[in-house]
Amino acid sequence: MADELTHTPTHTPTQTPTQSPTQETHAIEADCAREPIHIPGGIQPHGFLLSVDAAGHVVQVSANAGALTGGGAEALLGQPLEVVLGERAAGLVLQALSELDTEGIPLYAGSIDDPRGGGHSPLALVVHRYDGVAIVELEPARGTADVFASMYPLVRTFINSLQEVENTDALAVLAAREVHRITGFGRTMVYSFDDEGHGHVIAESLSPGYAGYLGQRFPASDIPPQARALYVRNRIRLIADADYVAAPLVPARHPATGRTTDLTFASLRSISPVHVQYMKNMGTWSSMSMSIVVRGRLWGLISCHHDSARVPPFEVRTACEHIAQVLSLQIEAKEDHAEADYRLELRRRQARLLAAMANADDFIDAIAADPRDLLDLPGATGAAIVFEGRVVRLGDAPEASVIERLVSWFDTRTEDVFATDNLAETWPEYNDFLGEGSSSTAGMLVVSLSRLFRNYVIWFRPEVVRSIRWAGDPRAKLSGLSPSLSPRESFDVWTQTVRQRSAPWRPAEVEIASDFRGALLNLVLRRAEELAQLALELGRVNRELEGFSYTVSHDLRAPLRHIVGYADLLREMELSRLSDRGKHFVERIIAQARFGGKLVDDLLSFSQMGRAALRVQAIDLDDLVARVVADETRELGDRPIEWGNSKLGMVNADPVLLIVVLRNLISNAIKFTGTRTGVDGATVAFIAITRTPGEGKFAGQDVITVRDNGVGFDMRYADKLFGVFQRLHRFEEFPGTGIGLASVRRIIERHGGETWAEGELERGASISFSLPREQASEAAPVHETVIEAAARLAAVSSGQPYRPVFKDTKKVEDDRAEADPAG
Repeated sequence: MADELTHTPTHTPTQTPTQSPTQETHAIEADCAREPIHIPGGIQPHGFLLSVDAAGHVVQVSANAGALTGGGAEALLGQPLEVVLGERAAGLVLQALSELDTEGIPLYAGSIDDPRGGGHSPLALVVHRYDGVAIVELEPARGTADVFASMYPLVRTFINSLQEVENTDALAVLAAREVHRITGFGRTMVYSFDDEGHGHVIAESLSPGYAGYLGQRFPASDIPPQARALYVRNRIRLIADADYVAAPLVPARHPATGRTTDLTFASLRSISPVHVQYMKNMGTWSSMSMSIVVRGRLWGLISCHHDSARVPPFEVRTACEHIAQVLSLQIEAKEDHAEADYRLELRRRQARLLAAMANADDFIDAIAADPRDLLDLPGATGAAIVFEGRVVRLGDAPEASVIERLVSWFDTRTEDVFATDNLAETWPEYNDFLGEGSSSTAGMLVVSLSRLFRNYVIWFRPEVVRSIRWAGDPRAKLSGLSPSLSPRESFDVWTQTVRQRSAPWRPAEVEIASDFRGALLNLVLRRAEELAQLALELGRVNRELEGFSYTVSHDLRAPLRHIVGYADLLREMELSRLSDRGKHFVERIIAQARFGGKLVDDLLSFSQMGRAALRVQAIDLDDLVARVVADETRELGDRPIEWGNSKLGMVNADPVLLIVVLRNLISNAIKFTGTRTGVDGATVAFIAITRTPGEGKFAGQDVITVRDNGVGFDMRYADKLFGVFQRLHRFEEFPGTGIGLASVRRIIERHGGETWAEGELERGASISFSLPREQASEAAPVHETVIEAAARLAAVSSGQPYRPVFKDTKKVEDDRAEADPAG
């Protein structure tokens, strides 16, 4: 759809043009680009130009330079410079030329009295070398004193105000006001260039009677490419009088090069007739422009206009050039700071997103459940993930049918990352799908993960309708001139309504999308490798499972029984013959063998918990707890324990397995409160079993907690409590096999609940688990826990470090870690 234009002064819509202003200016730019504005063959006559050879003799002059000596220009050729300008001036020029070490950079040599006398203002001497030619320019100045001494008072206000300015727009306003003040031009504007080269007036300062252009835009064709290049190289340009008659160079070709002299860096360079006519169309008879160059690119201009001829002194021009340089540095610093902050924020977003994806078993589902991080990553309102045949739409995304066609189109392209803010112009089929949910989508950013498997991540942005105010119809030509090289005649405001474009994608956003692509590919590759390894490992484990179970139940238990039996016989038969040390050894053998048998029994029980069928029913938890408490306190004797039980009510669970859970938790609480005896004023052991309704993610579940005031634990090791063979206390202090809490977690997970622990050293601990009120059907149990336990047992026995058999799968307890350094 072509851009819609309205002419603001009449507010009458025009017919939709066949081309936008941007498209119609391409031909003008092409013609202007061929105009040799850097070799105009003459200068503006408010100053003089001389070219000298290595010996200091004049070899080329501007036609008006004869006025310096009262003769003709040709008479100056071949003369020593001191004859033309005087001995002092010649010394300044030759000294400055000898100090030049960079081509094209003008150097101020000093100021002299005008050789003509008669009330003429002093002249500033500026020299430079370029293209094998040494050039001397003489321009009107305020005086013969040091120009830099008189420059600081002019820029002092601007420099001192910089610290009060916070952003680029405020900087531009400050610069426009200060340049307007010190130059006396009637209108001073600051405008920036967009990526297409169009100028946008962001600040201005006006004298009474001058038209304002604030907020308006000038098309790129107003400043063709070669003019932009000159603005970067020569950063100040003065047009003193639009009615000037150029002073040609004599001779026309430089004797040393045989070519027309390149005046790229000459401030007196003559101006293109097209641009002079352009000035007159704006009612401007003199102008001065200073370049704002940021990171080597023409960011914008400070442009001064006046309705009559005007020659600002050299000192004023130098001050304005300095303001433009400071402004350039300030803009670059503020943009770099803002860009660095934005890139850092994008990195934070990516880190959050990748962390969520890495910790999820299915990262696509994880993103779909909370799409904010993915949408925020490049600043999009919609997204689509096309992965393994699935199309997951997020936020304000087009319909799936549109996304499928977009993917088919993108399959034909070669870019890994592609961005556009004008999908209608980029995608040929866009208009065919306006009725299928894509009408609000105008921008797209795509990263390709795999064209072979058609895996993509696509972000979308909506249309942003913009009204652009042009300073004159940018399509208009001035009649009577060449149809291509012609400035606009009218600068009445034209308003262009731009549709079917989104907010543009910033370079940092495209870069973060590319980085995200690389990170996502690494994540997918890592998952694929892990799944492949897991499949191989599971096949091997399953083949060994039955043989392992038999070994544990028969081959391992039988020797342990024999050890205990023979050790008992030895103790009974030879007790009187054994030394105290020998008796100790026998007791240690019996104790360790019995502990090994208990370990094997617990291990087998643990493995059976993963295989036995789950039979859920309603259970009176008060009755179940009372039975377990009675069993566990039967052999405590007169040890005091305060019980803080509340009414527990009914829960849904497998009664056999829930007894195992409660027995482990209550026996642990009794064991770890063993130091709370109440003797000699000591604290009495306290144990409470409570049930509360779950909240938040535990909504619809019951939370049962067993809390005690025992020795507690360090919360740094809380995640290790539920691992197989994980212990946080010495066996001599609190005996146990380290399987009890692992069994608790295994049982609760089979019920669809979760387990967690809280504690503080010497302040007690609380172990909690949740039980869904409505139990879902359970998937077939997996036996890898047995293998994990066996691997730990083998590691403990051999003294070798434990290495997990299973990695990064939801079928394995997430609390399996390396041996606890505190255990």
